[in-house]
Amino acid sequence: MELNGTVKNIIYRNEENGFTVLELTDEQGEEIVAVGPLTLAGLGERIELTGEWTDHKVYGSQFKADSCRTLAPATLRALENYLSSGLIRGVGESTARSIVQCFGMDTLSVMENTPERLTEVAGIGKMRAAMIIESFRKQRDMRDIMIALQEYGVTVNQAVKLYKLYGPLCIARIRENPYSLIDDVESIGFKTADKIALKAGVEHESPFRIRAGLKYVLSWVGREGHTYLPREKLVELARETLECDLAKIENILEKMLEQTEFISKTIDGTDAVFLPFFHYIESDLAKRLLAAAKPLVENPFINVKDELHKLEKEWDMELAGQQRDAVFMALTEGALVITGGPGTGKTTILRFIIQIMTKLGMDFELCAPTGRAAKRMTEATGFEARTIHRLLEYGFAADGFSRNEDNPVLSDAVIVDEMSMVDAPLMHSLLRALHPDTRLIMVGDADQLPPVGAGNVLRDICMSGEIPVVRLNEIYRQEENSLIVHNAHRVNKGRQPILNKPDSDFRFLQIDRPEDIMNEVIRLLKGASRNSSFDPMKDIQVLSPMKKGMLGVKNLNVRIQAALNPPDGRKTEKTFGDTLFREGDKVMQIKNNYRTEWIKNADGKASEEGAGVFNGDIGTIISIDQDQHEMNVLFDDERLVCYDFTQLDELELAYCVSIHKSQGSEFTVAVLPLAGGPPMLMTRNLLYTAITRAKERVYILGKRESVAQMVNNNLTRKRYSSLQYFLSESASASGEL
Repeated sequence: MELNGTVKNIIYRNEENGFTVLELTDEQGEEIVAVGPLTLAGLGERIELTGEWTDHKVYGSQFKADSCRTLAPATLRALENYLSSGLIRGVGESTARSIVQCFGMDTLSVMENTPERLTEVAGIGKMRAAMIIESFRKQRDMRDIMIALQEYGVTVNQAVKLYKLYGPLCIARIRENPYSLIDDVESIGFKTADKIALKAGVEHESPFRIRAGLKYVLSWVGREGHTYLPREKLVELARETLECDLAKIENILEKMLEQTEFISKTIDGTDAVFLPFFHYIESDLAKRLLAAAKPLVENPFINVKDELHKLEKEWDMELAGQQRDAVFMALTEGALVITGGPGTGKTTILRFIIQIMTKLGMDFELCAPTGRAAKRMTEATGFEARTIHRLLEYGFAADGFSRNEDNPVLSDAVIVDEMSMVDAPLMHSLLRALHPDTRLIMVGDADQLPPVGAGNVLRDICMSGEIPVVRLNEIYRQEENSLIVHNAHRVNKGRQPILNKPDSDFRFLQIDRPEDIMNEVIRLLKGASRNSSFDPMKDIQVLSPMKKGMLGVKNLNVRIQAALNPPDGRKTEKTFGDTLFREGDKVMQIKNNYRTEWIKNADGKASEEGAGVFNGDIGTIISIDQDQHEMNVLFDDERLVCYDFTQLDELELAYCVSIHKSQGSEFTVAVLPLAGGPPMLMTRNLLYTAITRAKERVYILGKRESVAQMVNNNLTRKRYSSLQYFLSESASASGEL
């Protein structure tokens, strides 16, 4: 049956599958609850539903809809809601109100047939009217496509991206090959494409579907950090995902291996299956690392030990044996890893290396994987450090980077900090851009969490024994009084941290109830804003081991936002999905976007322009423009980025971030709310990483037992990476030549 009405309230909406629960008022004025795939239904819109009445045992009578069609808005309020929905560029809430007040129920007719009359509205000139008209017409065409896409289960955001990518050919492309959407549209994974494919008539156990499912599993585990999977694990995950016969999956997998869609290697007695991309990345990276580590021709006119001794006298500082070895090897080896925990002298070593290189007239480049890490490196050394992406001049080249074998970085040495964060693809791009005579010095803490991206580069290099490594394990004089440093090393060795030392830089407060821990976090932040030199927005970072629950990232962000940046009539807001963004909010970029443009301003003018915003970058919402559908974010390194509202899935609130997301960052103060959790999350490695993020103070608020649980839990999630294997294989092969 059919049912017409006006949407009064959207109770719930799942942005992934479009399932919606809403209240609408029918043509007789009755209020009705409707459920179903109602992605196109917006607040205030008139809609036509087809479906049937059902009687839910808890929620009572509901209209279960299988399709939804939007109708022309029926009331002035509905018109305002429709125009300000975000689909029409240049029209926000206030502009929509002005348009409807001017034209009343003739609004849509005016916009369709006599759009030049928009200039009759106060505040709309010819240029803005032209923009609104163009957007309205584009939106009208897109809306037809979006309605047609609904039968395939596509969400509104996905439909917008599909339309931008394929244009009017959306439907034809989906019918031709639904699984191509996985590669073409970032927000569409296998599960969404699979639903679309099944609705388009693709058989459940078709070879086409199984092939796509196997590719999906290997791609998905790549996003989880793995560069390969054991064959048995791949087949089992594919069976769980596809719910297909195991023999059929094995048969398709064998064909894909024969056709080199996948590559198989035996690693430590395991039949490992790779996507060709990751096999190439790690095998070629191993060869390039070994080439970089080859002995360089020594300069007979330079005595590194003499230069080191002179600098020690000049700075009135005597290095320890490990530190001296690290400086000497950095200036004599082709490639070197310097690894150690906090307080072991990595920064001192870097300063010595850089100063000696400067005295000897050597060129060097300093870089790190993130903007925050590069900024820290600059502050620690006094020399400019750049992100690896900026060093390699990320732009619009075929593979993204302008620097490569044909256009290498011309420098005597490249020093990379925070190496634990560098994944295999990024490291491969860096090695491709190194000149054969350039030294490579890699600095980091191999005991930190592995990188977010695929691979485990630093740990694999350290474990291989093929690249020179200096391991620092002594805490030096300047850090002797820091309980943060001592406790980090205690945790890393499986010993309980010292929690009861008053007036130290490491503070613990026993609180049992999660609600009380939450309140103490907020009290601490609000107290800092009133009585402390610490800025709760810039200096203090709340870190949580988990995303869900009362003390999870999501809930803490909502509660802290309400406390530190409450609603204010002068602050514009924008709701996207289940996140409310407000001017003044602290936000984080949660995915790498190499093409997003940014500018840096000086004296009111653009002093620098570039592209690239990366996972983990933190900034502040400067402005939200509802009419232009734009949000401006100023990141910590002064990059100003303008986000279209369709890009807001790349941002999340950052008053609290996950410990994993914090890797590579340093905060003046770190606050850790701990009240227990699953063993997979409450690990020693995670606690160690959290503690080492703090520069001046750590607060642990919660249960002593939770701290003990994490220290005693040395469970580390297995990461399937093969760089160590390829380093050994390549070294053996070159030794046999």
